[in-house]
Amino acid sequence: MLILQKLVFKLKKKEFRKLLTGFLYSFIGLFIFLVGVNAGFMDVGTAIGHDLALLDNKVYILIIGFVLGVATILAEPAVHVLTQQIEDVTSGYVKRPAILVSLSAGVGGAVLLSVIRILVPSVQLWHYLLPGYLISLGLMFFAPKLFVGIAFDAGGVATGPMTATFILAFIQGAAGAFEGADVIIDGFGMIAMVAMMPIITLQMLGWIFSIRSKRKGDVETDE
Repeated sequence: MLILQKLVFKLKKKEFRKLLTGFLYSFIGLFIFLVGVNAGFMDVGTAIGHDLALLDNKVYILIIGFVLGVATILAEPAVHVLTQQIEDVTSGYVKRPAILVSLSAGVGGAVLLSVIRILVPSVQLWHYLLPGYLISLGLMFFAPKLFVGIAFDAGGVATGPMTATFILAFIQGAAGAFEGADVIIDGFGMIAMVAMMPIITLQMLGWIFSIRSKRKGDVETDE
């Protein structure tokens, strides 16, 4: 940045000072976040996943896994930035709540399916990913192009710091409670699922939007 400032940017001292201040705030925030993650955030997630997996009734870990997936996305900072940008770009046509609900449902479903894969060792990761991405590719022909771009972008946004720490630790804790489960494969398999499911749910949302728009257009034409 200093080299670019000298050769290309050539910002005024006041503007450059603001830029450096922003970098400092970002560094401090990231440092505090990583300290919190390493000190307790991941440990709590691992303990919750491990203890729930040892319960006789496995329904609890399925329900809590889904709820944690939904809650984590609602707490993901990048998700709120994305939904705000989508609403601004579409001039309010695509509302933030619709995107949030679709993203939350997708990530909650991804965590739920990951827990099922731990509980049922015969279910492999490719059993989810292969049909999942085939569905994603198929939906591209039905969903509007805007939603296709949003969906694939949201897949990366959903795997942010909250998901990659707390939910990852939760799944690894659950996997550690079963002899047949692999902590590494099951943990990072969940990340792959979280990256895939929002692509499907948001493209389905776009398909619904396009169907509603056509119906509304037909009604107005009849009138």
